Formats: sequence, structure tokens, C-alpha cells
Amino acid sequence: MSIVIQNELPARAKLESENIFVIDTSRATTQQIRPLQIAILNLMPLKEDTELDILRVMSNFPIQTMITLLTTKSRTSTHTSLSHLNQFYQTFDDVEDRYFDGLLITGAPVEKMEFEEVDYWEELTRIMQWSRTHVYTTMHICWGAQAGLYYHHHINKILLPEKISGVYRHKVLHRKKMMMRGMDDYFMAPESRYTGIDEAAVAKNPELYVVAAGEETGSFVILAYSSRQIFVLGHTEYDRYELDKEYKRDVAKGLNPAIPVNYYPDDDPSREPVLSWRSSSNSLYTNWLNVMYQGTPYDLTQMTDVEEDSYLKTMLDNTQ
Repeated sequence: MSIVIQNELPARAKLESENIFVIDTSRATTQQIRPLQIAILNLMPLKEDTELDILRVMSNFPIQTMITLLTTKSRTSTHTSLSHLNQFYQTFDDVEDRYFDGLLITGAPVEKMEFEEVDYWEELTRIMQWSRTHVYTTMHICWGAQAGLYYHHHINKILLPEKISGVYRHKVLHRKKMMMRGMDDYFMAPESRYTGIDEAAVAKNPELYVVAAGEETGSFVILAYSSRQIFVLGHTEYDRYELDKEYKRDVAKGLNPAIPVNYYPDDDPSREPVLSWRSSSNSLYTNWLNVMYQGTPYDLTQMTDVEEDSYLKTMLDNTQ
């Protein structure tokens, strides 16, 4: 895939060192094609780490893709330099009049708070409402998925008795859904959260379709409106060491965290973690990009509301 990013974005050098092909904006503007337009609303504190994780797993698609990085205006990150934010990020005010093929809303370390208590909640709801008419398909990750399910579909989150942390096995429930194309019957994926969702409410909601779930962790991938809204309750974008960093950070804080399951060989945190989810992660993101490529109108301004759209519905719902 040709990821198009700003020339000086620090993630570029790391991606190129991993033999991932990227194009800078000056070269991309000379190519006579319409690239996919994807916005990433990065709500994580360590934004540069999250940028790298997401761009890495979006690197296996052959269509040129323009990336727009977004941050909240109502809360300024204290863990990412202001110079980085000013140079590489925009706010919703900057893009409100634009249309996008895709939007990705990341997780955020605020899951123990009520949604309305989060200081950027009002801004986030504006963005989620805007996405219904200005974005063809939106992927929500972890807390972002819980926030999207709550806002769009009135699904409450539930505080769990203990934190889910590790790499869990998930079962594909509906192979004919496009987002599950190419997935094995079972796949591994990282999860790290203190909260779950009201599974009974999801099951009763006719707009929601659970296509992958874990026996230990519950719903993992939920679709709405023919994959125009996608909710992923875990972190398929994580690299090998993200859970390791989280675990050792919590140890240093004296929180006595449980060792992430199915992660360290012999549950020994001194050993290198096992990477067991990269292929399924690549498949999931490639499938999402295919949803955009096959479903978005060439003229993005002709996009319909998610509830009104029927274009390619049969194919998106029933592709093997």
C-alpha cells in the first residue's frame, strides 16, 4: 500500500526501516489518481506510538491512501510535544467541511469515567455525528468502540471485576461478512481494558451484528449499516511490545497487575513477547480498506447518510 503522510512525520523513518513503502505528499500530488482519504482521530496520550501502530497495519493495500491526523481541540495532549501536534495534526474545525472515505477513532485511557465526564466528550459526539454524513466507513477501537456504541446505538459499558489484558482467541461468527474475509476460524488479538459492554443489549439491537467474539472476552468485532460503522473492542493494531509496556508501566506504579495472558513465553515477563496476531490484524485492516474502496462514491460529496445508504449493500454483507 502507498501510505501518503507528511514528509517530516517521525513515523516515516521507522516504517521505511521495516520495508514499508510510504509516499510523501509532494510526490503523491503528481500521481493522477484519486487516493482514499482517511482521517485518524488519535485520542491516545502517546500519539507518536499510536501513529506508528496504525500506519503499520494499514500498509498492505495497493491503493494510495492519504492520511489526515486529527486531535481534539478541547483537550491538548500533555504526553506529545506541542511542536509535533502543530506540525502534523489538525482539529475537527479544520476538516468539518471535508468528506472522507474512512475515519478511525482510537481508544483512550478514560474508560473508568462516565462518557459525559470526559472533557472532550461534546467534541467527540460532534465528530461522531458528522461521520454519519461525511465519512463512508468509521472504525472505532477499544474505548472508541465503546464510545461509538454508546453514542450511536445506546449500548452501555460495564465495569469488569478485573482488567482484561493479554492476547485472546476469538471466533469468526459470520464468515460471509466482508470484514471477516480471509480470516481463519479462530484468530488471536490483543485486548487491554477495564470495561466491557452490555452484551444483552447488543444482541437485542437489530442494527448491530457481532461477527467475531471471544469466549473469555465477549464481542470483539461488531458491524452496523453494512460495515459503515465498525466497532473493534480490542487492539489489533498493537505491535509486539505495547502490552509489555503497559504491564511494566503498571508494575512500576505498584498496581500489581496480572501478567497478560497468552503473551510472554511461560508467562515470564523477562522474555520477549510472542507476536501471534499480525496476519489477522493485516486481514482486518485490509478488509476495512476494501469496504471503502468498493463502496465509496468517486465524488465524496455524493455520500449518503449511513442509515440511507444501500450501495453495494448485498456485496458488503454477503461476500465470502
